[in-house]
Amino acid sequence: MPATDTISPASQIAAALADHAEAVCRCYLSKGRKEGRYWLVGDVHNTPGRSLYVRLSASPDGRGAAGKWTDAQSGDHGDMLDIIAAARNCQTMRETLDEARHFLSLPMPPPVANEPYRKSKAPSGTQQAARRLCAASKPVGSSLVRTYLASRHITDLTGCEALHFHASCWYRASDEDDPDVRPVWPAMIAAVTDLDGSVTGVHRTWLALDGSGKAPVAYPRRAMGDLLGHGVRFGRHGPIMMAGEGIETMLSLRQVMPLMPAIAGLSAAHLAAILFPAGLRRLYVARDDDPAGAGALKTLTERTIPMGIEVVPLEPRHGDFNDDLCAFGRERLAVAVRSQLFETDAARFLGGRG
Repeated sequence: MPATDTISPASQIAAALADHAEAVCRCYLSKGRKEGRYWLVGDVHNTPGRSLYVRLSASPDGRGAAGKWTDAQSGDHGDMLDIIAAARNCQTMRETLDEARHFLSLPMPPPVANEPYRKSKAPSGTQQAARRLCAASKPVGSSLVRTYLASRHITDLTGCEALHFHASCWYRASDEDDPDVRPVWPAMIAAVTDLDGSVTGVHRTWLALDGSGKAPVAYPRRAMGDLLGHGVRFGRHGPIMMAGEGIETMLSLRQVMPLMPAIAGLSAAHLAAILFPAGLRRLYVARDDDPAGAGALKTLTERTIPMGIEVVPLEPRHGDFNDDLCAFGRERLAVAVRSQLFETDAARFLGGRG
């Protein structure tokens, strides 16, 4: 008899959700808005913004399917089931499918009699998966992470315990990747932690096989886990800190101020939402030179005023401070930064530099 294809329940439900993509978005991504054939929102956790876009209807050329989404900041992508899993913090595929069936008013599957207990693998994108990836990674040491960062003129890794190396990190190809793209690449793994130091997520930067740059894939940077309010931390927090979007941005500033605690929020939306440690008095914000960076600075300023925290912007000459470091070197970067710091902070953190 000829073989027949069996469509899994998950695929069937994902297809049904895609047929009602706008309704799904209005329910689970309610802080977004419809623009043309897309639904725009900050991220899968329903943060206000425009980084994540969901296709509400198939593209005329057939290349883009309804219900597919991409986060332009993190590079993550998926379908409506991923949206529901993130919105309801589902820990297993079964929980996700049950929530989706409830939304679609579908009957629940009958329980399986005498089904043995099986410990489920941590679903992708969760805190558990992020912690598992961190545990499977190794210290930076002399790995390709150091090679990659050196190519960005970043060599002083003081207080960079948040960074790790994974020799074979899985890469989920997107529609924009070549069909024969490698499924695994070496990667820089950055732990995202809360104020208590607990890992809540990870950021992955896939690297070229020789570490000379990022991997030649469509989305070489992706984050997963619980990111909102948290970030990649360098050094112990204190009364004076600096914060910015990118990991390389903050590491570039730490080439001239290695003792100032720093946090990378990983995107403008997440930078604007970072949680502040007790005792913080002054926060230097290394904003990217774009509208999103300006918006994050404005939001942070509004949030800190009632808390008595002073926000001081740090402005790069080019797009971000890594661009400045590569263009001008450490000494000229130190001079540019010194003029934007309080005199006491410059003496403490810059010392004789600049």
